[in-house]
Amino acid sequence: MTTMNEAVHWSAELGGGTRVALIQAGRFRSDAGALLGVVPRMMWNGLVADEIDHDHRLLQALNCLLVETPAGRVLVETGIGDRITEKGRAMRRYEGIWILPALENAGFAPDTVDAVIVSHLHYDHAGGILRADGSLAFPRAKLVAQRAEWKIAMEFNPRLIASYDQPELRLVRDLGMQSAADGDVEILPGVFVFATGGHSAGHQGVIVRGSERTVAFFGDLCMRPWSANPKWVTAFDDFPLDSVAVKAELFARAADEEWTIVLSHEPLHPVGRLTRDRDRFRYEAEV
Repeated sequence: MTTMNEAVHWSAELGGGTRVALIQAGRFRSDAGALLGVVPRMMWNGLVADEIDHDHRLLQALNCLLVETPAGRVLVETGIGDRITEKGRAMRRYEGIWILPALENAGFAPDTVDAVIVSHLHYDHAGGILRADGSLAFPRAKLVAQRAEWKIAMEFNPRLIASYDQPELRLVRDLGMQSAADGDVEILPGVFVFATGGHSAGHQGVIVRGSERTVAFFGDLCMRPWSANPKWVTAFDDFPLDSVAVKAELFARAADEEWTIVLSHEPLHPVGRLTRDRDRFRYEAEV
């Protein structure tokens, strides 16, 4: 078996033989206003002044987690991948290496992955399931998304369809349905998925528990540091009131139990903790 090396962006031993590493699978840009939703610009402009470009877009990392446990290996998220068209690449300013070469640079063999978990099936989270030639990027792995997410991803809804690459998802739907999750499921000992909704109908989070430390990945409910305010939700959230409610509940538990949090799209300081700040929370970066 291969061993991860210092090419990972961050790693931590959680105890009991469980280790988590952060691997960035490239970067892309998203409209700043869409990322901040209904929050007035005067409240967020100062937070992004150093990264906003001439098209009013922000730099977004594609943060993935590699989890090693005594029972097997799990990859959380796959990024945009290598099957994106040149038009799509240019439109999104997608750059950097995708998840497979990123893993290989870290000394990791993709054919040793036992499970691939995606928080949801939007193009920037599920795009790396296949190689450019259409073969499975992780041939031994079961694919874990919520059954409710597969259902809505395959429907025709003009409000939602732009976020899902349906032709690509159809190629892996049978694989995904074989291991689809219904609510809260333990994928391997210590690695859990839990349904959240909010950002999408079947959005899920991931918790990794070791004997000494817990790491949580809340997907696109917690993209960037400002997401720590439960009331700040993106225009991409299909069910924003659900997002507000579930974020308040999850963030309270994460703060009180001192979980390590990994942000889904933060390029510079993606690992930290949530602390209570009056009726909201504050993100304090570790790295």
